[in-house]
Amino acid sequence: MKLNSVYLAGAVLAVPACAQAQDVDVVEVVGRRSAGAYHASEADGAKTDLPLRELPQAVRVMSRQSLDDLGATRVDDALDYVGGVSRQNNFGGMWDNIAIRGLAGDANTGMALLQNGFAGNRGYHGPRDTANIERIEFLKGPAAALYGATEPGGTLNIVTKRPQWRAAQALEAYAGSDDFYRTALDATGPLGADLAYRLNAAVEKRGSMRDFVTTRRALLAPALTWRVAPGTTLDYRGEWQRHRGPLDRGVAAVMGRLDALPRTRFLGEPADGDLEVSNTTHQLTLEHVLREEGGERWALRAGLAWKEGAITGYATEAAATLRPDGRTLWRQRRYRDYDSRDVVLQAELAGQARWGGVGHDLLAGVESYRFRNDQLMRRVTPSAAAPYAIDVLAPVYRTADQLPEVLPATDTRERQRNNALYLQDALRLGESWRLLAGLRWDRYEQSLHNRRNGATTAQEPHALSPRLGLSYLATRQWTLFANAGRSFRPNSGTDVAGAALAPEHGRAKEAGVKWESTDGRAGATLALFDIDKRDVVTADPANPGYSIVAGAVRSRGLDADFTGQLDRHWRANASLSYIDAEVVRDNTLAVGAGLVNVPRVNGSLLVMYEGGAAARPFGLGGGVTYSARRPGDSRTQAQAAAGTPVFELPAYTQARLSAWWRVRQGVRVSLDIDNLFDRTFYTSSYQSTWVAPGARRTAVLGLQARF
Repeated sequence: MKLNSVYLAGAVLAVPACAQAQDVDVVEVVGRRSAGAYHASEADGAKTDLPLRELPQAVRVMSRQSLDDLGATRVDDALDYVGGVSRQNNFGGMWDNIAIRGLAGDANTGMALLQNGFAGNRGYHGPRDTANIERIEFLKGPAAALYGATEPGGTLNIVTKRPQWRAAQALEAYAGSDDFYRTALDATGPLGADLAYRLNAAVEKRGSMRDFVTTRRALLAPALTWRVAPGTTLDYRGEWQRHRGPLDRGVAAVMGRLDALPRTRFLGEPADGDLEVSNTTHQLTLEHVLREEGGERWALRAGLAWKEGAITGYATEAAATLRPDGRTLWRQRRYRDYDSRDVVLQAELAGQARWGGVGHDLLAGVESYRFRNDQLMRRVTPSAAAPYAIDVLAPVYRTADQLPEVLPATDTRERQRNNALYLQDALRLGESWRLLAGLRWDRYEQSLHNRRNGATTAQEPHALSPRLGLSYLATRQWTLFANAGRSFRPNSGTDVAGAALAPEHGRAKEAGVKWESTDGRAGATLALFDIDKRDVVTADPANPGYSIVAGAVRSRGLDADFTGQLDRHWRANASLSYIDAEVVRDNTLAVGAGLVNVPRVNGSLLVMYEGGAAARPFGLGGGVTYSARRPGDSRTQAQAAAGTPVFELPAYTQARLSAWWRVRQGVRVSLDIDNLFDRTFYTSSYQSTWVAPGARRTAVLGLQARF
């Protein structure tokens, strides 16, 4: 499927030509917004009608307005503005990866994410484009009681844009530094009395400061809502995305120094060409209201999700360390042909009732999924006889005919099956107390078949994941809350000996306070947390490319978020977190070592002002983020015993500016400047030879039109 701007414009503009506006439902603004809410009162991912102020859990919602004010075209652009979130290894720019409250997921594929309540990144998914995203819900604390295999630090739920019942269209175009070009379209409206559509599309070419690194992406996301009958609605959400670019593992530290190499230095081979990550998602949800009277509402919901992903192409990647001369870097060359398929079925009964003088918000659900992951890799491994090296201080790149031939290395098929039952009840105990209780049981089956030697490894872990939370509504503005829960996450793959990796298990406790303004337009949350996780899997320092069960880790600290409207002209987002995350038991890693890419302190502030004449309003604002220094590599016991200095990524502070001006009705221009002072910084690391530098100062000029 080949997309370009002309094709997308024709597809978007042709659909609404047959649509007739209808004055039903609230109209959601399409395209980039000039004014809107930062603060949210609810989150779909919580699966309860309790307002967020009453929910005994810390939840941070990144609204569409926040994404627009940040000029965010990828989810990654917004992560620094949420308390407790830190960036992790993103596989050379090929997908999203974060840690919440210091705890990341799989060392390669990252933590479990959700999209509209379904698993969003089992398998392969390129960096998420924001063109079809309405908001991002950061559900802090354990979510296993609802969603099963997740991290005890939390998860995030991406909510995509839904069809509207009044016709509206938007076209956006951007151009910026380092050959950045982007076109995005958003169209919605009715196709009849009971059928509405939405179509989001984007194409993008993004250069970079990095030598030889240019990425291209295309997104097409259709959505339909069909009112089948009174009280019955069928929703479809589709997404097709393709992301292409070189696998860029970043720069290497030379004798522990990151400033020895320019941030532009590429250590792969340009002749390898691009990796391509493609994914297709279909989500179908049917909701039927069984009863709605006397303050009670009961509804059935059934959902089906189908997701396919693939990654293919060649890449040259650095070995774990430099050679003793401090400038020669051995490398591997790899060819990947990976593909995955994920099918999920959900069914839920939800309702509100009042029994014995107590209000209940009830949920009962079942979920079943089938996941298949095929991995075929061919590679060449460096040796003294064939080092396949590069001089990092004076690189000389090879032509295509000089690249080594790759040899068979991995050929596996992994299968996962899971059946689950979950229950949740949110009790309204009088005017001031709320009790949330949840429980999920998972029956999990996993097998890994090695096609090269015929061996099959299997395991069938079961898990029971409870959660209990309590809120006290001290006043109409202040809430005290606490919760505790358990989590688990099955681990994919095997260790170097071919043994299955045991599932991770976690437990988390949280307590805090929430505040919301009397008009509901601003709110804040402060939470303390204490999390333990055992059977943690990390990269095997002694066997690159393999994983090990590292033992146990702990994360303690606090995070705080503020969002909302300060007055008629000003709005703000602010966050702050302190995280003490470390290894507490292990046979390989040093006890007391910090967790990779997790800073003790990070914080952010985003402020926007809007004013001017009614016919020609303008907006002006900016943001600043701070991240303290953090470990850049897993520290082994041998390194600690030898007194080897800890490899750390330096602290950094970044600033940005954002401005817009409506030149006439329906048309506005925007300017976004990131890394305003052009500071050198490093966002994440996997090891000392895979360190991702942040982008230099960039400016993007945009034109947005609504019609």
